[in-house]
Amino acid sequence: MSPHSEQTPVNDEAPKSPSSRSLRGLDGLNFLMADVRDGLGPFLSVYLKGTQHWGAGNIGLVMAASGIAAAICQIPAGLLVDAVRVKRLLVATSGLLVGTACLLIAFFPKLPAVLAAQITLGAASAIIPPCLAALSLGVVGHRLLPARISRNEGFNHAGNFAAAVLAGGLGQYVGVIWLFYLICGFAVASALVVLLIKPKEIDHALARGAESASNTEDHRRPIAFKELWKRRDLKVFIISVILFHFGNAAMLPLAGQVIAKLHPGMDVIALSACIIAAQLVMVAVAATVGHAMRKGIGRKKIFLVAMAVLPVRGVLFSVTSSPYAVVAIQLLDGVAAGIFGVMAVVIASDLMRGTGRFNLAQGLVALAVGIGAAMSNVTGGYVVEKFGFTTGFLTLAAISALALVFFAVWMPETRPHEDSSAAPGGRPRDLIPSSP
Repeated sequence: MSPHSEQTPVNDEAPKSPSSRSLRGLDGLNFLMADVRDGLGPFLSVYLKGTQHWGAGNIGLVMAASGIAAAICQIPAGLLVDAVRVKRLLVATSGLLVGTACLLIAFFPKLPAVLAAQITLGAASAIIPPCLAALSLGVVGHRLLPARISRNEGFNHAGNFAAAVLAGGLGQYVGVIWLFYLICGFAVASALVVLLIKPKEIDHALARGAESASNTEDHRRPIAFKELWKRRDLKVFIISVILFHFGNAAMLPLAGQVIAKLHPGMDVIALSACIIAAQLVMVAVAATVGHAMRKGIGRKKIFLVAMAVLPVRGVLFSVTSSPYAVVAIQLLDGVAAGIFGVMAVVIASDLMRGTGRFNLAQGLVALAVGIGAAMSNVTGGYVVEKFGFTTGFLTLAAISALALVFFAVWMPETRPHEDSSAAPGGRPRDLIPSSP
Protein backbone atom coordinates (compact mmCIF):
# COMPACT_ATOMS: atom_id res chain seq x y z
CA MET A 1 0.00 0.00 0.00
CA SER A 2 1.41 3.38 -0.95
CA PRO A 3 1.46 6.23 1.54
CA HIS A 4 -1.81 8.10 1.52
CA SER A 5 -2.16 11.61 0.14
CA GLU A 6 -4.33 14.46 1.32
CA GLN A 7 -7.36 12.90 -0.34
CA THR A 8 -6.91 9.55 1.36
CA PRO A 9 -9.30 8.86 4.27
CA VAL A 10 -8.13 8.50 7.87
CA ASN A 11 -8.61 4.74 7.90
CA ASP A 12 -6.17 4.15 5.02
CA GLU A 13 -2.97 4.57 7.06
CA ALA A 14 -0.21 2.48 5.50
CA PRO A 15 0.50 -0.45 7.89
CA LYS A 16 3.90 -0.63 9.57
CA SER A 17 5.86 -3.79 10.23
CA PRO A 18 8.38 -3.09 12.99
CA SER A 19 11.21 -5.53 13.54
CA SER A 20 11.26 -8.00 16.38
CA ARG A 21 14.34 -6.24 17.75
CA SER A 22 12.53 -2.91 18.12
CA LEU A 23 9.50 -4.57 19.69
CA ARG A 24 11.71 -6.38 22.18
CA GLY A 25 13.33 -3.04 22.94
CA LEU A 26 9.92 -1.54 23.76
CA ASP A 27 9.11 -4.57 25.95
CA GLY A 28 12.35 -4.27 27.91
CA LEU A 29 12.13 -0.50 28.21
CA ASN A 30 8.63 -0.62 29.68
CA PHE A 31 9.64 -3.38 32.12
CA LEU A 32 12.75 -1.60 33.38
CA MET A 33 11.31 1.93 33.38
CA ALA A 34 8.42 0.82 35.61
CA ASP A 35 10.69 1.17 38.65
CA VAL A 36 12.81 4.04 37.34
CA ARG A 37 10.03 6.50 36.48
CA ASP A 38 8.39 6.15 39.91
CA GLY A 39 11.65 6.87 41.74
CA LEU A 40 11.98 6.02 45.42
CA GLY A 41 8.37 6.77 46.34
CA PRO A 42 7.46 6.00 49.97
CA PHE A 43 10.79 4.25 50.59
CA LEU A 44 12.53 7.63 50.68
CA SER A 45 10.58 8.74 53.74
CA VAL A 46 11.41 5.42 55.45
CA TYR A 47 15.12 5.91 54.72
CA LEU A 48 15.23 9.54 55.82
CA LYS A 49 13.27 8.89 59.01
CA GLY A 50 14.67 5.53 60.08
CA THR A 51 18.28 5.78 58.92
CA GLN A 52 19.04 9.51 58.75
CA HIS A 53 16.66 10.61 61.56
CA TRP A 54 15.16 13.53 59.66
CA GLY A 55 12.26 15.52 61.08
CA ALA A 56 8.79 15.15 59.63
CA GLY A 57 8.80 18.71 58.26
CA ASN A 58 11.90 18.27 56.10
CA ILE A 59 10.70 14.86 54.92
CA GLY A 60 7.40 16.38 53.85
CA LEU A 61 9.25 19.19 52.05
CA VAL A 62 11.41 16.90 49.90
CA MET A 63 8.52 14.51 49.22
CA ALA A 64 6.40 17.42 48.03
CA ALA A 65 9.23 18.81 45.87
CA SER A 66 9.16 15.80 43.55
CA GLY A 67 5.40 16.01 43.04
CA ILE A 68 5.45 19.76 42.43
CA ALA A 69 8.32 19.47 39.94
CA ALA A 70 6.50 16.69 38.10
CA ALA A 71 3.29 18.74 37.89
CA ILE A 72 5.09 21.84 36.61
CA CYS A 73 6.99 19.83 34.01
CA GLN A 74 4.09 17.79 32.57
CA ILE A 75 3.11 20.13 29.73
CA PRO A 76 6.69 21.28 28.92
CA ALA A 77 7.70 17.60 28.82
CA GLY A 78 4.94 16.84 26.33
CA LEU A 79 5.97 19.77 24.15
CA LEU A 80 9.63 18.66 24.33
CA VAL A 81 8.84 15.08 23.30
CA ASP A 82 6.68 16.37 20.43
CA ALA A 83 9.52 18.63 19.24
CA VAL A 84 12.67 16.49 19.39
CA ARG A 85 13.75 13.63 17.15
CA VAL A 86 16.24 12.13 19.65
CA LYS A 87 13.59 10.35 21.68
CA ARG A 88 15.79 7.34 22.45
CA LEU A 89 18.46 9.65 23.88
CA LEU A 90 15.82 11.62 25.79
CA VAL A 91 14.34 8.59 27.55
CA ALA A 92 17.79 7.12 28.28
CA THR A 93 19.05 10.44 29.68
CA SER A 94 15.94 10.82 31.84
CA GLY A 95 16.45 7.33 33.26
CA LEU A 96 20.12 7.99 34.00
CA LEU A 97 19.19 11.27 35.71
CA VAL A 98 16.88 9.29 38.00
CA GLY A 99 19.70 6.86 38.79
CA THR A 100 22.14 9.71 39.45
CA ALA A 101 19.63 11.47 41.71
CA CYS A 102 19.17 8.28 43.73
CA LEU A 103 22.92 7.93 44.21
CA LEU A 104 23.13 11.60 45.23
CA ILE A 105 20.56 10.98 47.98
CA ALA A 106 22.36 7.82 49.11
CA PHE A 107 25.80 9.45 49.36
CA PHE A 108 24.78 12.98 50.45
CA PRO A 109 21.59 12.71 52.54
CA LYS A 110 21.52 16.43 53.43
CA LEU A 111 18.56 18.71 52.78
CA PRO A 112 19.99 20.74 49.81
CA ALA A 113 21.22 17.62 47.98
CA VAL A 114 18.05 15.62 48.59
CA LEU A 115 15.87 18.56 47.58
CA ALA A 116 17.81 18.99 44.30
CA ALA A 117 17.65 15.25 43.66
CA GLN A 118 13.89 15.13 44.25
CA ILE A 119 13.29 18.02 41.85
CA THR A 120 15.37 16.15 39.25
CA LEU A 121 13.37 12.98 39.88
CA GLY A 122 10.10 14.84 39.43
CA ALA A 123 11.20 16.44 36.16
CA ALA A 124 12.51 13.16 34.76
CA SER A 125 9.35 11.29 35.76
CA ALA A 126 7.34 13.80 33.70
CA ILE A 127 9.39 13.08 30.56
CA ILE A 128 9.54 9.27 30.66
CA PRO A 129 5.85 8.30 30.14
CA PRO A 130 5.17 10.52 27.09
CA CYS A 131 8.52 9.50 25.63
CA LEU A 132 7.64 5.79 25.93
CA ALA A 133 4.24 6.44 24.34
CA ALA A 134 5.83 8.49 21.53
CA LEU A 135 8.38 5.78 20.76
CA SER A 136 5.58 3.21 20.65
CA LEU A 137 3.45 5.29 18.28
CA GLY A 138 6.44 6.16 16.11
CA VAL A 139 7.43 2.50 15.77
CA VAL A 140 4.05 0.80 15.25
CA GLY A 141 1.77 3.58 13.94
CA HIS A 142 -1.83 4.52 14.80
CA ARG A 143 -3.48 1.29 13.67
CA LEU A 144 -1.33 -0.94 15.87
CA LEU A 145 -1.02 1.41 18.86
CA PRO A 146 -3.86 -0.06 20.99
CA ALA A 147 -2.25 -3.54 20.94
CA ARG A 148 1.17 -2.02 21.62
CA ILE A 149 0.00 0.09 24.57
CA SER A 150 -1.76 -2.95 26.04
CA ARG A 151 1.51 -4.86 25.87
CA ASN A 152 3.47 -1.88 27.24
CA GLU A 153 1.22 -1.75 30.30
CA GLY A 154 1.55 -5.49 30.83
CA PHE A 155 5.34 -5.20 30.94
CA ASN A 156 5.10 -2.04 33.06
CA HIS A 157 3.02 -3.77 35.72
CA ALA A 158 5.25 -6.85 35.59
CA GLY A 159 8.21 -4.52 36.16
CA ASN A 160 6.47 -2.87 39.11
CA PHE A 161 5.75 -6.30 40.60
CA ALA A 162 9.36 -7.44 40.20
CA ALA A 163 10.65 -4.16 41.64
CA ALA A 164 8.27 -4.40 44.63
CA VAL A 165 9.44 -7.93 45.41
CA LEU A 166 13.12 -6.99 45.04
CA ALA A 167 12.66 -3.80 47.07
CA GLY A 168 10.89 -5.68 49.84
CA GLY A 169 13.60 -8.32 50.01
CA LEU A 170 16.48 -5.85 49.87
CA GLY A 171 14.88 -3.49 52.38
CA GLN A 172 14.12 -6.30 54.82
CA TYR A 173 17.32 -8.36 54.64
CA VAL A 174 20.09 -6.09 53.27
CA GLY A 175 19.08 -2.53 54.09
CA VAL A 176 17.05 0.32 52.66
CA ILE A 177 20.18 1.88 51.14
CA TRP A 178 20.25 -0.93 48.55
CA LEU A 179 16.97 0.32 47.08
CA PHE A 180 18.93 3.30 45.71
CA TYR A 181 21.36 0.96 43.97
CA LEU A 182 18.46 -1.13 42.65
CA ILE A 183 16.88 1.84 40.90
CA CYS A 184 20.27 2.93 39.58
CA GLY A 185 20.79 -0.55 38.12
CA PHE A 186 17.38 -0.47 36.44
CA ALA A 187 18.20 2.97 35.01
CA VAL A 188 21.50 1.84 33.47
CA ALA A 189 19.85 -1.29 32.07
CA SER A 190 17.05 0.77 30.51
CA ALA A 191 19.58 3.08 28.84
CA LEU A 192 21.16 0.00 27.22
CA VAL A 193 17.88 -1.64 26.25
CA VAL A 194 16.70 1.48 24.39
CA LEU A 195 19.50 0.81 21.88
CA LEU A 196 17.51 -2.21 20.66
CA ILE A 197 14.94 0.15 19.12
CA LYS A 198 16.11 0.88 15.58
CA PRO A 199 16.23 4.64 14.93
CA LYS A 200 15.13 4.22 11.29
CA GLU A 201 11.90 2.53 12.46
CA ILE A 202 10.80 5.56 14.52
CA ASP A 203 8.59 7.86 12.46
CA HIS A 204 8.79 11.16 14.34
CA ALA A 205 5.76 12.65 12.58
CA LEU A 206 3.59 9.72 13.69
CA ALA A 207 5.23 9.81 17.13
CA ARG A 208 3.77 13.24 17.84
CA GLY A 209 0.31 12.29 16.52
CA ALA A 210 0.49 13.32 12.87
CA GLU A 211 -2.09 11.65 10.63
CA SER A 212 0.46 10.22 8.24
CA ALA A 213 4.13 9.35 8.02
CA SER A 214 6.77 12.06 7.69
CA ASN A 215 7.58 11.11 4.09
CA THR A 216 4.06 11.81 2.74
CA GLU A 217 2.41 14.87 1.27
CA ASP A 218 0.06 15.04 4.25
CA HIS A 219 2.84 15.90 6.73
CA ARG A 220 1.85 19.16 8.47
CA ARG A 221 3.05 21.27 11.38
CA PRO A 222 1.37 20.64 14.77
CA ILE A 223 -1.72 22.75 15.44
CA ALA A 224 -1.49 25.67 17.86
CA PHE A 225 -2.16 25.03 21.54
CA LYS A 226 -5.06 27.51 21.64
CA GLU A 227 -6.71 25.65 18.76
CA LEU A 228 -6.18 22.35 20.54
CA TRP A 229 -7.94 23.54 23.68
CA LYS A 230 -11.02 24.52 21.70
CA ARG A 231 -11.74 20.83 21.13
CA ARG A 232 -14.73 19.83 23.24
CA ASP A 233 -13.89 16.10 23.28
CA LEU A 234 -10.42 16.77 24.72
CA LYS A 235 -11.83 18.99 27.48
CA VAL A 236 -14.45 16.36 28.37
CA PHE A 237 -11.76 13.69 28.58
CA ILE A 238 -9.45 15.80 30.76
CA ILE A 239 -12.32 16.57 33.17
CA SER A 240 -13.18 12.85 33.23
CA VAL A 241 -9.58 12.01 34.18
CA ILE A 242 -9.65 14.56 37.00
CA LEU A 243 -12.92 13.14 38.34
CA PHE A 244 -11.64 9.56 38.00
CA HIS A 245 -8.66 10.26 40.26
CA PHE A 246 -10.63 12.60 42.51
CA GLY A 247 -12.78 9.63 43.47
CA ASN A 248 -10.01 7.04 43.45
CA ALA A 249 -6.65 8.30 44.72
CA ALA A 250 -7.37 8.61 48.46
CA MET A 251 -9.11 5.25 48.87
CA LEU A 252 -6.04 3.08 49.50
CA PRO A 253 -4.26 5.58 51.82
CA LEU A 254 -7.44 5.88 53.87
CA ALA A 255 -7.81 2.09 53.97
CA GLY A 256 -4.23 1.92 55.24
CA GLN A 257 -5.09 4.37 58.00
CA VAL A 258 -8.07 2.23 59.00
CA ILE A 259 -5.84 -0.85 59.28
CA ALA A 260 -3.15 1.06 61.21
CA LYS A 261 -5.79 2.30 63.65
CA LEU A 262 -7.68 -0.94 64.21
CA HIS A 263 -5.00 -3.57 63.49
CA PRO A 264 -1.63 -2.15 64.60
CA GLY A 265 1.35 -3.95 63.10
CA MET A 266 -0.53 -5.21 60.04
CA ASP A 267 -0.61 -1.95 58.08
CA VAL A 268 2.74 -2.27 56.26
CA ILE A 269 2.32 -5.91 55.26
CA ALA A 270 -1.31 -5.36 54.22
CA LEU A 271 -0.43 -2.36 52.04
CA SER A 272 2.45 -4.29 50.47
CA ALA A 273 0.07 -7.13 49.70
CA CYS A 274 -2.40 -4.63 48.20
CA ILE A 275 0.24 -3.19 45.88
CA ILE A 276 1.61 -6.56 44.75
CA ALA A 277 -1.86 -8.09 44.24
CA ALA A 278 -3.07 -5.06 42.28
CA GLN A 279 0.00 -5.16 40.02
CA LEU A 280 -0.63 -8.82 39.19
CA VAL A 281 -4.26 -8.02 38.33
CA MET A 282 -3.13 -5.10 36.15
CA VAL A 283 -0.93 -7.40 34.05
CA ALA A 284 -3.95 -9.59 33.25
CA VAL A 285 -6.26 -6.61 32.75
CA ALA A 286 -3.87 -4.91 30.32
CA ALA A 287 -3.81 -8.07 28.17
CA THR A 288 -7.60 -8.38 28.37
CA VAL A 289 -8.10 -4.76 27.31
CA GLY A 290 -5.84 -5.30 24.31
CA HIS A 291 -7.86 -8.37 23.34
CA ALA A 292 -11.14 -6.47 23.71
CA MET A 293 -9.94 -3.67 21.45
CA ARG A 294 -8.81 -6.18 18.82
CA LYS A 295 -12.32 -7.63 18.93
CA GLY A 296 -13.69 -4.20 18.05
CA ILE A 297 -15.09 -3.17 21.45
CA GLY A 298 -15.20 0.63 21.70
CA ARG A 299 -12.88 2.70 23.85
CA LYS A 300 -15.78 4.29 25.72
CA LYS A 301 -17.30 0.97 26.78
CA ILE A 302 -13.98 -0.31 28.09
CA PHE A 303 -13.25 2.91 30.00
CA LEU A 304 -16.75 2.83 31.51
CA VAL A 305 -15.88 -0.50 33.14
CA ALA A 306 -13.03 1.21 35.01
CA MET A 307 -15.36 4.06 35.98
CA ALA A 308 -18.02 1.64 37.24
CA VAL A 309 -15.56 -0.24 39.48
CA LEU A 310 -14.65 2.81 41.59
CA PRO A 311 -18.01 3.49 43.33
CA VAL A 312 -18.28 -0.20 44.19
CA ARG A 313 -14.80 -0.15 45.69
CA GLY A 314 -15.61 2.92 47.79
CA VAL A 315 -18.80 1.38 49.18
CA LEU A 316 -17.02 -1.89 50.02
CA PHE A 317 -14.24 -0.03 51.86
CA SER A 318 -16.91 1.77 53.91
CA VAL A 319 -18.36 -1.47 55.33
CA THR A 320 -15.22 -3.39 56.37
CA SER A 321 -11.97 -2.88 58.27
CA SER A 322 -10.52 -6.38 57.86
CA PRO A 323 -6.98 -6.34 56.42
CA TYR A 324 -7.82 -9.41 54.33
CA ALA A 325 -10.95 -7.75 52.97
CA VAL A 326 -8.97 -4.61 52.13
CA VAL A 327 -6.50 -6.67 50.07
CA ALA A 328 -9.40 -8.39 48.29
CA ILE A 329 -11.16 -5.08 47.57
CA GLN A 330 -7.92 -3.60 46.28
CA LEU A 331 -8.03 -6.13 43.44
CA LEU A 332 -10.76 -3.91 42.01
CA ASP A 333 -8.21 -1.10 41.84
CA GLY A 334 -6.10 -3.43 39.73
CA VAL A 335 -9.02 -3.63 37.30
CA ALA A 336 -9.67 0.14 37.23
CA ALA A 337 -6.02 1.21 37.10
CA GLY A 338 -5.16 -1.50 34.58
CA ILE A 339 -7.84 -0.24 32.22
CA PHE A 340 -6.93 3.41 32.79
CA GLY A 341 -3.25 2.83 32.06
CA VAL A 342 -4.04 1.45 28.60
CA MET A 343 -7.10 3.47 27.62
CA ALA A 344 -5.84 6.91 28.69
CA VAL A 345 -3.00 6.65 26.16
CA VAL A 346 -5.17 5.11 23.43
CA ILE A 347 -7.98 7.68 23.78
CA ALA A 348 -5.46 10.53 23.83
CA SER A 349 -3.98 9.11 20.62
CA ASP A 350 -7.44 8.94 19.04
CA LEU A 351 -8.26 12.52 20.02
CA MET A 352 -4.91 13.91 18.87
CA ARG A 353 -4.69 12.01 15.61
CA GLY A 354 -3.73 14.47 12.89
CA THR A 355 -2.95 17.32 15.31
CA GLY A 356 0.73 16.60 15.95
CA ARG A 357 0.11 17.13 19.68
CA PHE A 358 -0.09 13.56 21.02
CA ASN A 359 2.62 14.02 23.65
CA LEU A 360 1.30 17.39 24.75
CA ALA A 361 -1.99 15.59 25.40
CA GLN A 362 -0.06 13.02 27.45
CA GLY A 363 1.24 15.88 29.59
CA LEU A 364 -2.30 17.27 30.00
CA VAL A 365 -3.57 13.85 31.09
CA ALA A 366 -0.71 13.43 33.59
CA LEU A 367 -1.41 16.90 34.99
CA ALA A 368 -5.10 16.01 35.28
CA VAL A 369 -4.14 12.85 37.19
CA GLY A 370 -2.08 14.92 39.63
CA ILE A 371 -4.83 17.48 40.13
CA GLY A 372 -7.44 14.78 40.72
CA ALA A 373 -5.20 12.91 43.15
CA ALA A 374 -4.46 16.07 45.14
CA MET A 375 -8.16 16.95 45.35
CA SER A 376 -8.93 13.39 46.44
CA ASN A 377 -6.38 13.32 49.26
CA VAL A 378 -7.33 16.76 50.57
CA THR A 379 -11.08 16.14 50.41
CA GLY A 380 -10.84 12.58 51.73
CA GLY A 381 -8.65 13.60 54.65
CA TYR A 382 -10.89 16.53 55.60
CA VAL A 383 -14.11 14.48 55.44
CA VAL A 384 -12.59 11.64 57.48
CA GLU A 385 -11.33 14.08 60.11
CA LYS A 386 -14.76 15.68 60.48
CA PHE A 387 -17.15 12.78 59.90
CA GLY A 388 -15.22 9.50 60.07
CA PHE A 389 -13.89 6.87 57.68
CA THR A 390 -17.27 5.52 56.57
CA THR A 391 -18.44 8.93 55.41
CA GLY A 392 -15.05 9.53 53.78
CA PHE A 393 -15.27 6.38 51.67
CA LEU A 394 -18.90 7.05 50.74
CA THR A 395 -17.97 10.60 49.67
CA LEU A 396 -15.29 9.25 47.37
CA ALA A 397 -17.74 6.67 46.05
CA ALA A 398 -20.23 9.45 45.27
CA ILE A 399 -17.55 11.42 43.40
CA SER A 400 -16.68 8.26 41.45
CA ALA A 401 -20.35 7.80 40.55
CA LEU A 402 -20.42 11.40 39.30
CA ALA A 403 -17.35 10.65 37.15
CA LEU A 404 -19.13 7.61 35.69
CA VAL A 405 -22.25 9.59 34.78
CA PHE A 406 -20.25 12.52 33.35
CA PHE A 407 -18.15 10.26 31.12
CA ALA A 408 -21.15 8.19 30.00
CA VAL A 409 -23.19 11.25 29.01
CA TRP A 410 -20.61 13.62 27.54
CA MET A 411 -17.68 11.58 26.21
CA PRO A 412 -17.97 10.45 22.57
CA GLU A 413 -16.62 7.16 21.23
CA THR A 414 -13.14 7.75 19.81
CA ARG A 415 -12.39 4.44 18.06
CA PRO A 416 -11.48 5.07 14.40
CA HIS A 417 -13.52 3.29 11.74
CA GLU A 418 -10.73 1.01 10.58
CA ASP A 419 -9.39 -2.50 10.91
CA SER A 420 -7.28 -2.33 14.05
CA SER A 421 -6.62 -6.03 14.39
CA ALA A 422 -3.06 -6.65 15.46
CA ALA A 423 -0.99 -9.24 17.18
CA PRO A 424 -0.35 -8.68 20.91
CA GLY A 425 3.12 -7.26 20.28
CA GLY A 426 1.78 -4.47 18.12
CA ARG A 427 2.46 -6.11 14.76
CA PRO A 428 -0.18 -6.55 12.04
CA ARG A 429 -1.28 -10.16 11.62
CA ASP A 430 -1.36 -9.90 7.84
CA LEU A 431 2.22 -8.70 7.37
CA ILE A 432 5.35 -10.83 7.14
CA PRO A 433 7.67 -9.91 10.01
CA SER A 434 10.80 -8.09 8.99
CA SER A 435 14.08 -9.50 10.16
CA PRO A 436 15.39 -8.35 13.55
